[in-house]
Amino acid sequence: MSRDIWRTALTPLVWGTTYIVASELLPDGRPMLAALVRALPVGLVFIAWSRRLPSGIWWWRSAVLGTLNIGAFFALLFVAAFRLPGGVAATAGAIGPLVGAGLAALVLGEKFTLRTGLSGVAGVLGVALLVLGPDAGLDAVGVVAALSGTLCMATGVVLTKYWERPVDLITFTGWQLTAGGLLLLPITLVTEGMPTSISVTNVGGFVWLAIFGTGLAYANWFSGVQRLPVSIVGFLTLLSPVMATFAGWVVLDQSLTLIQIAGALLVVAAVIAPQFGGRSTPTPGATPVSATGVLRPVGASRT
Repeated sequence: MSRDIWRTALTPLVWGTTYIVASELLPDGRPMLAALVRALPVGLVFIAWSRRLPSGIWWWRSAVLGTLNIGAFFALLFVAAFRLPGGVAATAGAIGPLVGAGLAALVLGEKFTLRTGLSGVAGVLGVALLVLGPDAGLDAVGVVAALSGTLCMATGVVLTKYWERPVDLITFTGWQLTAGGLLLLPITLVTEGMPTSISVTNVGGFVWLAIFGTGLAYANWFSGVQRLPVSIVGFLTLLSPVMATFAGWVVLDQSLTLIQIAGALLVVAAVIAPQFGGRSTPTPGATPVSATGVLRPVGASRT
């Protein structure tokens, strides 16, 4: 696999530590506060560092991307996590690579191959074996939230690639984190309010999630989205539940069964398989719509 793939894969691996950090270091019962602290402070820091705000169409584009990639995605993720067993939520999220590849075929002209489809099915099955327990139950609101969050992330990835970033990576990431954080702010105030006290342990957890799990992770992720086909980068997200399971085994001394090991191996196979099919490119002769809404021939420069 290429260096771009290895580097981009670091982000879902870091995201895989979110569960253990949230359960062991953050205040109980405040998921929206965790989402807010992950997004808004580091977003504002990035913008302050770059000293550049969006202009023109990038005001509403940043709002859309910030909502899809950060604000709505975080909110729906936590709703699903609270209303569903973790395994059910993770399995619902595992359909993301298939959804993203399908959207990329429609919007970007990337090929949706049989290898992609089979890898997607293998990924869902692998995650199910890895995290789905016998006591897993279904809740209608939780299922809708999990599927909606998956759709948000897949759409956000496709639009991030489609519109391309007009500025440096830190500024682009800051715009989205700030937009998503501003969306989460009123939701947090209404549903949870502000905490009356924060421990040193809580601060450590927030710092890890904000700086490493969000700021640097999303900057690296958006870089990978720009460089790699969606049909490849989307499958890297399957590494998150693998890392979460591994972290629980190492840090929390959780059990690891042969079925889980088989699931992890199947997930890894699903991640690797699309790489051997060659980079997905637009179908020759196709004329996808450009970000400005004008039909352009494949291979034409986006300006």
